[in-house]
Amino acid sequence: MNDIAPAGCCSPGRRKPDGPSVIPPSARAEPGRVGRVSPAAPTAEGAGDGMVLLPGGSFLMGTEDPEGFRADGEGPVREVRVSAFRIDAHAVSNRRFAEFVSATGYVTEAERFGWSYVFAGFLPAALRRGAGRPDGTPWWCGVEGARWDAPEGPGSGTEDRADHPVVHLSWNDARAYCRWAGARLPTEAEWEYAARGGLEQARYPWGDELTPDGEHRCNIWQGHFPTKNTAEDGHAGTAPVDAYRPNGYGLYNMAGNVWEWCQDWWSTTHPAARRSDPRGPGAGDAKVMRGGSYLCHRSYCNRYRVAARTRNTPDSTTGNLGFRCVRTA
Repeated sequence: MNDIAPAGCCSPGRRKPDGPSVIPPSARAEPGRVGRVSPAAPTAEGAGDGMVLLPGGSFLMGTEDPEGFRADGEGPVREVRVSAFRIDAHAVSNRRFAEFVSATGYVTEAERFGWSYVFAGFLPAALRRGAGRPDGTPWWCGVEGARWDAPEGPGSGTEDRADHPVVHLSWNDARAYCRWAGARLPTEAEWEYAARGGLEQARYPWGDELTPDGEHRCNIWQGHFPTKNTAEDGHAGTAPVDAYRPNGYGLYNMAGNVWEWCQDWWSTTHPAARRSDPRGPGAGDAKVMRGGSYLCHRSYCNRYRVAARTRNTPDSTTGNLGFRCVRTA
């Protein structure tokens, strides 16, 4: 297995790089509104419609794949059992998140911080030049005014992307939505069990070959990262939440498109005692993310494999990070 690749290459953490402010006053969060759902706010028990019931059972979690990152804690392979649960067939879309915001008045952390990370290639030249960039990952720009409904900052929108996954959401934002929907985030074990789609130790949700018979099965980067994306899979940015073929459990985009938050705190060790409905550590400074995104490329972030994993702080937001919900059956 490979050594670790920097987590920031996948999704940089909440640390504002230097750069001038470009956010207009109208794009800032309204004073007094907080990033949580009031106990009196309406809930939507039906917001998780479209879930798939998985009966639970034992599976081989993790990998010893030579293409993996050993230091990420992808191994060892261990038998894990999960109880039955229901999981969204696809990531939460812009349309669904807009319903949540409309019902509750929720303000995301990116709105309250006033900025989020956007891939540089999506920005006009003037904004790209003015935005600060993290050390070591200059393809990310800290853009003031970037948020879930303005994914590339002021002037952008989601009107033509209602069925695309909502992005620029922190783990805290995702948890707030799940609570409103009467759901929760998946544990890492539940996520991997679902992503495997019934296949044992396959590299991807559909098998071991990335493009069987030349068919693209996920939304990742093609070409030379980060300067040229040939978009041979049909999408340079996010794809609709139900793009490509579903896996054996009827779940869409368990590889590529957007990273998905999991419930667990990050750890690279997996105690043998926790083999039935395992949870991560009781506390930590980073949460697990799974699945890879449209920015993943074999040359630097081969993390669109089923067993691949990375992490970020719970308040971090980027243009390639979303989530899906689960419910205990």
